[in-house]
Amino acid sequence: MEAVRRWQADWRYPTTLLCIYGFFSTVKPLEPFLTPYLTGPDKNLTTEQVNNQIFPVWTYSYLSVLVPVFLLTDWLRYKPVVIFQCLSLFATTATLLWLRSVAAMQAMQFCYGVVTASEVAYFSYIYSVVDLKRYRKATSYCRSVQLLGYTVGSVLGQLLLSFELMSYDNILVLTLVLTSIALLVACLLPMPRQSMFFHRNKTVTEGTKTHGDGTEDSTEHSWRAKVSLEEPRDEMVQKEAGEGVDEKDKDLEVGARSCSQVLLQLWRDFLQCYSSRQLLYWSVWWAMATCGYNQTANYVQVLWEHVQPSQNGSIYNGGVEAVSNLLGAATAYGIGFTEVRWDQWGELALGGFSGLGAAALFLMTFIRNIWVCYAGYIVFKCLYMLLITIAMYQIATDLTMERYALVFGANNFGALALQTIITSVVVDSRGLGLGIIPQFTIYASYFSLIAVVFSLRGLFTIWRSNKESTAAVRNDPPDCDEHKF
Repeated sequence: MEAVRRWQADWRYPTTLLCIYGFFSTVKPLEPFLTPYLTGPDKNLTTEQVNNQIFPVWTYSYLSVLVPVFLLTDWLRYKPVVIFQCLSLFATTATLLWLRSVAAMQAMQFCYGVVTASEVAYFSYIYSVVDLKRYRKATSYCRSVQLLGYTVGSVLGQLLLSFELMSYDNILVLTLVLTSIALLVACLLPMPRQSMFFHRNKTVTEGTKTHGDGTEDSTEHSWRAKVSLEEPRDEMVQKEAGEGVDEKDKDLEVGARSCSQVLLQLWRDFLQCYSSRQLLYWSVWWAMATCGYNQTANYVQVLWEHVQPSQNGSIYNGGVEAVSNLLGAATAYGIGFTEVRWDQWGELALGGFSGLGAAALFLMTFIRNIWVCYAGYIVFKCLYMLLITIAMYQIATDLTMERYALVFGANNFGALALQTIITSVVVDSRGLGLGIIPQFTIYASYFSLIAVVFSLRGLFTIWRSNKESTAAVRNDPPDCDEHKF
C-alpha cells in the first residue's frame, strides 16, 4: 500500500490517467464519416440541411459557452469540467445514435460545442498537479496521446467501413463504450488543490505587493526570462531595486480570489500583453487563420460528398484524416529544429504559406476530383499546423504560462467570433445559405487576403530591419586600433 501511495503522489499518476482519458475520449471512428452518415439512409437528411442548418449550430454553441466554461474550469479546479466534457461527449454520441430529426441533430451539435469548449480543462489540469519543471514533458505526453487517439479513430473507422465489419450504428455503440471508459478514468483523477487564476499557489516565495482592489503582484527569481502575470515590467524593475515589496508578506497565504478580482487582473494582463505590436500582429494572424481553418475542416466532408457521393467503404475520409494528422504533427515537430529568425522572417512566412494554403483550397474547389480534394486538404492542414506552431512559439516568448493561457484564450475567442460572423452570413440558411462550392470559394479568397496582407507586412518588416542594420553600421565609428601597424 505504501508503494501505491507513493505512486499516486508522483506526477506520473495524474499524467497517466489524463493520457488514458485523452486517448479514449478522442477515438471517434465515425467522425470522418459524419456527413455520409447524416445524408445516408440511417438519418435521411439532405446535404442542404446538414450544411446550412445543422453544422452552423456547433459554431454558435462553442462561442456562447467558451467564456463561461473558461472561467468555470479554473474556479471548479478542472476535474469537474473534465467529467462534464465526457458526459457531454456521451450525450453527443447518444443523440447521434438514437435520434433522427433536424432539431435533434442541432441539439447534438450544441452538445459537441460544449465538448469543444471544455477541452481547455484537459490541458489546464496538468498545470495544477505537475511541477513547472515537468509541465512541458507532461503536456507533450497529453498532446501526443490525443493525436494518437484521433489517428487511431480515423484508421479504425476506415477499416471497419471499408471491410464492412460494422455498420454506422454499431460504430456509434463502440464509441459509447470508449467514452464510458474515459468517464471512469476521469472520475479517478486526483482533485487539484490550486488553479491558475482563482485558486493560486498558496505560498508566495519572494514577496507580494497588494493593491487596494485586492489584486496582488508577486516577484519571481527568474523575472527577466518571463513577464509575470501579476505585473507589468516596470513594476518588476522597481521590485528588483527593492521598491514596493513588503518583506513581512513573505510566505503569505493567498486564498481564493473573488470573481471581480480575477476579471480585473485578467483585463490588466490583457491590455499589457496586447500592447506589444509584434504579439498583436501574430495574434491577428492566429485568429484569422484559425477561423478559416475551422470553417474548412468543419465543411470539407460536405465538399467531398459533393465531389463524389459515396457509400460505405467507397470513400477514404478516415485514411485522409489519419495521414493529415500524422503529417501535420511531423511538420509541427520539425519546425522546432529549424534555425530561422522568425521575428524578422516570420510574417513573410505567414503570408507566403497562407498563399499556398489558399491555392490548395482553390484546387479543391474547382478541380472536381476526389483525389485532388484529398491531397489539397492534407497540404492545407499541414501548412496550418506548421504556421500555428510558429505563431504559438513567437507569442509564448517572454510570457508566463498564465499570460500565455490568457492570450491563447483571447485569440481563440477572436477566431470563434469571426467564424460565427462568417457562418451566420455565408452558411446559415437564415443568411445567404450558400452551397458548398461558393463557400469554399470564399474560404480560398479569405486565405488569399491573409496572404496578401501578411506578405506585404513581412516585406515591410524585412525592409525596415535591413534599413536599421545599415544605419547602425554607418553610425558605428571605426575602431582606431584596426589602423595601427
